[in-house]
Amino acid sequence: MPDITYEHFDGQDSAAQLDRFLTAYEEVYADAPYNEGPSDVAEFIDHYAVHARRVGMRLVLAAENQEVVGFTYGYYLAPDTRWWHNLQDVVLPDDYTHEDGRRTFVVIELAVRKAWRRGGVAAALHAQLIGDLDAERVTLTVRPEAEAEAARSAYEAWGYRKVGVSLPWVGAPLYDCMVRDLS
Repeated sequence: MPDITYEHFDGQDSAAQLDRFLTAYEEVYADAPYNEGPSDVAEFIDHYAVHARRVGMRLVLAAENQEVVGFTYGYYLAPDTRWWHNLQDVVLPDDYTHEDGRRTFVVIELAVRKAWRRGGVAAALHAQLIGDLDAERVTLTVRPEAEAEAARSAYEAWGYRKVGVSLPWVGAPLYDCMVRDLS
């Protein structure tokens, strides 16, 4: 098994790490079902700059010999989040969707380069990202296509359950929204 090291970054320290994991991002998201190109990567760069300023922002990088082989990041949902309003097939009760800025942590990205998949890197990244969270639950989205089946199966094995189908922005594909209770 390769010698993988994990590095943690919080808040604005995470913003300075983008260049370290951008190549991994480009590689992972060039494949189906994402098929991202240069304009998508540019959009990700812009979004990441915003995400790095979010309350509770955390980034974990997995590296082998200083080469980033995987990454994950997320933050706490803000009280004014639209996260739950993006669900298309279900209306959840207000007491479920109420956010106070610490109730729910969202995993925005969790990606491992192809050569390092199926070796426990994703599980380790996930565990380190959420391991000491002070939150009731964690949420994330995953594409429903067959190419994302391994990710969805991993999330289910880690205790996530599907709560609905999300349309995160106009023109986006649909995603399965999943939640894992921590309490």
